[in-house]
Amino acid sequence: MNYIDEFRKFISGQYLYTGVRLTLATLVPCLLFQQFGVLPEMIVFPLGTLLIGSVDNPGPPHRRRNTLIIAIVTCFLVICLTGFLKQSPVIVFFDLLVFGMLLSIIGVYGHRANSIGTIALLVLVFNTDDHLSGGRALESALIFTAGGLWYFLLYLILNELRPYILIQQLLGENFIELGKLLAIKAKYYLPKQDYEDLFSQLIYRQVILNENHEHLREILFKTRELFTESTKKSRNLMLMFLDSVDLFEQILNSQQDYRHLNKAFEHTKILRLFGIYINWLATELQRIGLAIQTGTASRPRYDLDESFHKCEAAYFRLREQKLSHDNVEDFIMLRQILNALRDITIRVKKLHRATSLDLEPGRQSLTDIEYEGFAPAQDYHPRLLLDNLSFKSGHFRHAVRLTFALLAGYVLSHFLEVGHSYWILLTIVTILKPAFSITKQRNLYRLAGTFVGAVCGFGILYLIKDDTVLFILMMLSMILAYSFLKINYFIATWGITLYVLMSFHFITLQPVSEVLTERVLDTAIGSVISYLVASFVLPVWEHSQINQYIHDALSANRNYFNRVANTFTGSPLNIGELRLARKEAIIALSNLSDNFQRMLSEPKNKQVNIKEYHQFVATSHMLTSYVASLSTYAQTDGAGYESPEFTPIVEQIDRQFGVAIDILDGKTLETQEVIGSPVLPRNDKLISLLATRKKEIAELGKAASGHDQIQKSLSDLTTINGLFELIHSLTIDEIKILRKVVIQSGPRYSYGRA
Repeated sequence: MNYIDEFRKFISGQYLYTGVRLTLATLVPCLLFQQFGVLPEMIVFPLGTLLIGSVDNPGPPHRRRNTLIIAIVTCFLVICLTGFLKQSPVIVFFDLLVFGMLLSIIGVYGHRANSIGTIALLVLVFNTDDHLSGGRALESALIFTAGGLWYFLLYLILNELRPYILIQQLLGENFIELGKLLAIKAKYYLPKQDYEDLFSQLIYRQVILNENHEHLREILFKTRELFTESTKKSRNLMLMFLDSVDLFEQILNSQQDYRHLNKAFEHTKILRLFGIYINWLATELQRIGLAIQTGTASRPRYDLDESFHKCEAAYFRLREQKLSHDNVEDFIMLRQILNALRDITIRVKKLHRATSLDLEPGRQSLTDIEYEGFAPAQDYHPRLLLDNLSFKSGHFRHAVRLTFALLAGYVLSHFLEVGHSYWILLTIVTILKPAFSITKQRNLYRLAGTFVGAVCGFGILYLIKDDTVLFILMMLSMILAYSFLKINYFIATWGITLYVLMSFHFITLQPVSEVLTERVLDTAIGSVISYLVASFVLPVWEHSQINQYIHDALSANRNYFNRVANTFTGSPLNIGELRLARKEAIIALSNLSDNFQRMLSEPKNKQVNIKEYHQFVATSHMLTSYVASLSTYAQTDGAGYESPEFTPIVEQIDRQFGVAIDILDGKTLETQEVIGSPVLPRNDKLISLLATRKKEIAELGKAASGHDQIQKSLSDLTTINGLFELIHSLTIDEIKILRKVVIQSGPRYSYGRA
């Protein structure tokens, strides 16, 4: 996308909308209080609005509502308890110990519970001294709660006025990310590409898409009204999301041996032509995403029909000129790419029409869609908390680290009279995360953002004396801060520092230079404590968790493969179960990729077996892509290619999945069993058909290419068998990789599940 489109995406997206909503909700009461001269006494009100609003994450309306209510009640109790129990530093110390552990470990209940715990910790931090409450705990708690209720009322009003805005923003982002993913795939068709770099880009985009899909599934499949109400808009949004999931699979299943293709057709322009057209399709997807975000109907930028026909004509010309009995398989791969481009083109054209959001959906009724199992589930049973009260639990270890860091920060600031305790503790809460790599990144961004924000703030306050201009700049920096909080922590920290410094200009008489120095010093102290604690206090390195993600990826791919492959052995295909298996495989793959990316940010001595794990992640991506490709044939005409010759092939591959899982579980296996069978059982039907086809080409020349039905059967059967061979080869590779890791790690290496 160009910069204009990126700007349009940001302007119409959820992040700016969130930033504007939080800023206006916070500043409007500030202006009213300032007008009546009570802002210093009521400063806790906008703080309550800001903190409670920060837990309002994307999700179904009932979950957002419940999260806000629980956050308001929790913060009220925390303010009251800490306010009445802070008579001495010793009591505050025990407050931090108890609440630090409790409010951190509730993260086991998911992202929403974790956000409530984080905000409650910030409330605890702000009340470790009397700089806000002034010794009036109950009054402060009531004012804070009133601020939270003001945001809650604003949420209800906005949700009533624009019930679909969040879905449109997320769905639009989904198509934009799909376009970016397809644009990366287009580069594979160009010569002299860095395939390792392209693979890393694909992983990154797939992780983003998976997170986006999870948010959309939660909203769409948990909000029953979207299934039962009769508005065309809600039905179109749901069906467009389902189309996007299918399109995601189509993009995944277009995996080919690109090195071989570029070598086979390096003296032709066919692959470059395909790459250009795929780029155009990627642009169209991003335009569709922007149209959904802005609520407008999109129009194609390119003539897709004419462009596709050019690709098709180029393929037939090349086949007429170059097809021989030696390169039949290469032209079969080209034909499969062309078929995939035709399918994606049809979907893109249909999606352009659907962006008006008032067309009558042409697919099945939403009431016929099986949605159970697709929405992310969260267990809230108390046993989940009890099961995590162990040093084997990553959540418990993080709670211990965070609590230890809070206690260290409080002791250092209070007893050594260094800095301001609440700002040091605030820095620790916002920086210290369960993953070391995230803590390290946020630490750097926090330090850099604070320093740059402090310099800019000092310069603005020194040069500009007009309070109206300063207020506008403060509002803009606040919008910037909360718009980028989830996408760029450096910019967010810069904006927060900027508006905090300017807010002090309005509500205190303290010199700006003094405030600036204190904030930079406090942030530096908090950052150092966070880094040291993350490195040395019960650290959880990614290599110690990757086995769980590998196990999940293997199990999910095995289940996905069996759902697809058994179609070719005579088992009926259940589309609902297939889609659920596909979803689980993609989620497991994204989690594994995300874990590996975090490992790359850790110290070098903690990147154990990094080369082997990189190989495994790469093979897992290819494996899921090939199974997705196989599922296309299973869904279109799997029964038409049913053959008993596929049965031993499917059984052999399934056994190899089992062997890989057994290695993870620490089972001792014979060498031959570990390596796996080097070749699959022969598919005599395909061998005979391919030999006949090559003989026809050799004897009859190009005239033999006119048998369309025979050609299609041969093309499809060759591709299906080739996919089985590739899946078989990749499972053997994964077995060898895991076996190598076992040998390198020694007898103390454990593959047991956490």
